[in-house]
Amino acid sequence: MSPPFLPYGRQLIEDDDLAAVARVLKGDFLTTGPEVAAFEADLAARCDAPHAVACANGTAALHLAALAMGLGPGDAAIVPSLTFLATANCARYVGAEVVFADVDPVTGLMGPEHLEQALARVGSLTPRAVLPVHLNGQCVDLEALAPLVARHNLAVIEDGCHALGARQRRGGNWDAVGSCRQSTMAVFSFHPVKTAAMGEGGAVTTRDDQLAARLMLLRSHGMSKDAGAFLCPDQAFDSDGQANPWYYEMAAPGFNYRASDINCALGRSQLAKLDRFVAERSRLRGLYQQHLAGLTPLVRSVPQVPWSLPSWHIQVVHIDFAAAGTSRAQVMRALAADGIGTQVHYLPVHRQPYYRQRTGLLSLPGADAYYSACLTLPLFVGMTDDDVARVASSLARILGGAS
Repeated sequence: MSPPFLPYGRQLIEDDDLAAVARVLKGDFLTTGPEVAAFEADLAARCDAPHAVACANGTAALHLAALAMGLGPGDAAIVPSLTFLATANCARYVGAEVVFADVDPVTGLMGPEHLEQALARVGSLTPRAVLPVHLNGQCVDLEALAPLVARHNLAVIEDGCHALGARQRRGGNWDAVGSCRQSTMAVFSFHPVKTAAMGEGGAVTTRDDQLAARLMLLRSHGMSKDAGAFLCPDQAFDSDGQANPWYYEMAAPGFNYRASDINCALGRSQLAKLDRFVAERSRLRGLYQQHLAGLTPLVRSVPQVPWSLPSWHIQVVHIDFAAAGTSRAQVMRALAADGIGTQVHYLPVHRQPYYRQRTGLLSLPGADAYYSACLTLPLFVGMTDDDVARVASSLARILGGAS
């Protein structure tokens, strides 16, 4: 009997998760109910942020953040090229332009030198925001970016979709990712491959009261029932001056980006186990380090950076495919034949046809170098020690046979 297929990532759903969802299904509210606010409170507490606004997915969260900042035509958003499409696309959704930044070829993280180079290429655009991407579960060094951010008056929108549960250095402190003590907003995804799952779900955290209110308005069609903000009193109030109980207003269009109570119940249950999930992912990564040590220098894991306490989202290795006498595609197919799923995180976004047509093919050597060597191996809570050994053994055999 063949061993089970190992995907590169997956959720772990336990009995308490099922019970949490079942309670909602048996209750009165499947959506727009109390679980949404409860999830937001739990997430805000977990991130040590005053506000968390839940939404439909991580892409919606990025779009809401761009909308709430008022990004638009003529504005530039600085985005590292080594990320998922949505980090860049959220700027285009609102009419802003994307200026891609390079990254470190080993860690994949954007540094101050990369931000400075990108800012030098904004041309006639107004630089308004930077979207640092916390990659693989490790944080960008926001302290190092701070002087440039202040000099150019940039909003900082952290893409924390890989880094829920991670911590980042601030002086002598270690802040939770999402605390927004060094940023304007932080964005999260709760897709099944992430550290905590909602099925589909996202969230934005912030310390800014006005931004939080705007995020909540924009995620639900732009509808407001705040009587103090009504613009049409002739139809908002009855003859005794009270707001009509059915009445709401839309001053500007928003979107239907709400998260359901079903998703939020699952998210709350998963958040309660986040420390265990983070610790287990770290333990599994340590096992990989041991098993892959004999393949150095052909295979190297992405190193841990000193300014981050990571929550490892994925296990990325860099492979010298040329030295092994093979290609990444051949290695991925051979691993798949052994029942092992892999992925590539990521094809740099500046190489995508849409952006190549807008900017031409940019020279971003760090992103290209990282991309050329990276391969994501299975990492998820629920893997066994034997699973890790199996992946490492299969990779060693495939590379050894190729060479």
